[in-house]
Amino acid sequence: MQVDSTDLRNHLKRGLNTLYIVHGDEMLLNLEAADSIRSAAKSNGFEDRTVLIAENRFDWSKLKEQSQSVSLFSSNKIIDLRIPSGKPGKLGSDALQSFAQRLPENTVTLITLPALDRSGRSSKWFSELGKVGISVEVKKVYREQLPRWITHRLKLQNQTLEQSALQLIAERVEGNLIAAHQEILKLGLLLPEGHLSEEDVRNAVVDVARFDPFDLGPAILNGDKTLLIRILRGLEKEGLAPPLVLWIIAEEAKILLRVKRALGEGLNMRSACADAGAWGLRQKLIPNIVHKLTHEMLRNAVIKASEIDKQIKGLQPGNSWASFLALGLSIIPSRT
Repeated sequence: MQVDSTDLRNHLKRGLNTLYIVHGDEMLLNLEAADSIRSAAKSNGFEDRTVLIAENRFDWSKLKEQSQSVSLFSSNKIIDLRIPSGKPGKLGSDALQSFAQRLPENTVTLITLPALDRSGRSSKWFSELGKVGISVEVKKVYREQLPRWITHRLKLQNQTLEQSALQLIAERVEGNLIAAHQEILKLGLLLPEGHLSEEDVRNAVVDVARFDPFDLGPAILNGDKTLLIRILRGLEKEGLAPPLVLWIIAEEAKILLRVKRALGEGLNMRSACADAGAWGLRQKLIPNIVHKLTHEMLRNAVIKASEIDKQIKGLQPGNSWASFLALGLSIIPSRT
């Protein structure tokens, strides 16, 4: 059965299937679709999750072992299988066909893939999986479709834009969906609900562009204290909404903590980053910093972020901008 990614949430509300195959090259939408499935599974009592990343020389017997261990102990579980290349090879093809013929009990299996070429779509393993599972294709959003996509995303945060403002954002992000997503989040944090004019959007975009808050994460992961201080000072002068700054810094702390925990559980660095949702630039930078931070340091950073949230809401005394700096510096290890 096939389900369009735009209808996935409605599908999940109607019930949970035992197997999902998510495929497509739009990284943001691919991740969101997988997150929706994992969230729905967790809400239905599937608490435990095992992540398998099928790269070169992957031992496909691990997939069979996981399915058998679930059946033996009868515990609700998620098998999160990721095939980055989209090509499982002969051994993988056989393993997936065998898996499809006998899906494990008390298990939700999520298989994520990039966009498949013609041979991948017509392969026997993909066909067998599709017969027993839900195939979710994440279709590419082309440049001419971007204004409509932005409109839909803004509607979710109760905002609307006039056509000229939509075109402004579309031109700024140049077809990059993740960049568009970031701009939409900014508008949700910087501007009120309701209809936004082109002037509203232009002022918000231009002001933030001078000191991009999304540069905070790379500054922290690069251990660049000077850049962190400069960006925070610039954002404060520009009057950027504190919740956005807190969200960005806290997200880095949470991801680092998840990677640290995964490494402690025996996963290698690549698997730990994938398990924590650290992709792209994060995946490249985290290995240089995570070993220099302790579990306690990262846990304290997450707790501190919660306290700063109370400062922003006026429930606790303190200067939130000074707290942002202290929080960012707390997850930048001292040079030795």
